[in-house]
Amino acid sequence: MQEYLSDYGRAHGGQRGTRLAIILIAVLALAVLLSGCNAGRDSKMTYNPANFRAPDELPFDTSLATYRVGPGDVVNVSVFSVDSLTGQHQIDAAGNLTMPLLGAVPAAGLSTQELSDKLTQRLGAKYLQDPQVTVSLVTAVARTVTVDGSVGAPGLYPVADKTTLMKTIAMAKGTSQGANPKKVVVFRQIDGQRNAAAFDLTSIRDGVDPDPVIYANDIVVVDGRDISPAWSTLLQTVPLIALFSRF
Repeated sequence: MQEYLSDYGRAHGGQRGTRLAIILIAVLALAVLLSGCNAGRDSKMTYNPANFRAPDELPFDTSLATYRVGPGDVVNVSVFSVDSLTGQHQIDAAGNLTMPLLGAVPAAGLSTQELSDKLTQRLGAKYLQDPQVTVSLVTAVARTVTVDGSVGAPGLYPVADKTTLMKTIAMAKGTSQGANPKKVVVFRQIDGQRNAAAFDLTSIRDGVDPDPVIYANDIVVVDGRDISPAWSTLLQTVPLIALFSRF
């Protein structure tokens, strides 16, 4: 590189030529970087749609054994033939279920079956002979939003009910190097059909556009170099010309 700069400088007037060469290389490097990031809005997409409303209410099977309870969830504990121990309980902020005789029982991260087994074991160890305990989910607070594409840590993130797009991206460690913050797509289920809408993080950060509400079960995809081929293809084919498009 130094040899190239020297040759360019000699050919174009010494130090002035060298400075021009440095500027030229810097401009070329910036152009390569920008082309790799694919930065910019997508002209086919309508941003920050006015009718970006709440999704359908999420269906939930309260007997679903694979669900893991968390803080804020309400469960019903039924102890056969022991009315004083039967009733509804909310998992507290520390992840504990508190009930008579047992006090605080760690519950967060357990399925309803696993929690039933734990309560059965603890009641049987000291208080009851062969207790029959059934735990069912009454209200599920812990839901998740999926964040994918060019973010620091793609994955599933818990949300109590709803949050904002900026907070959702922050949970995923922000946008990654090579991300295109001007092209963020949110997928949502509305009226039984999957919908999609585009947003510009730079405009949101600058206060030009409002920070949209993100609900549990939404999928947020940030465009850029780290996006998977499958997502890249989908973002190119989804018809996002309307305010809020179904597909």
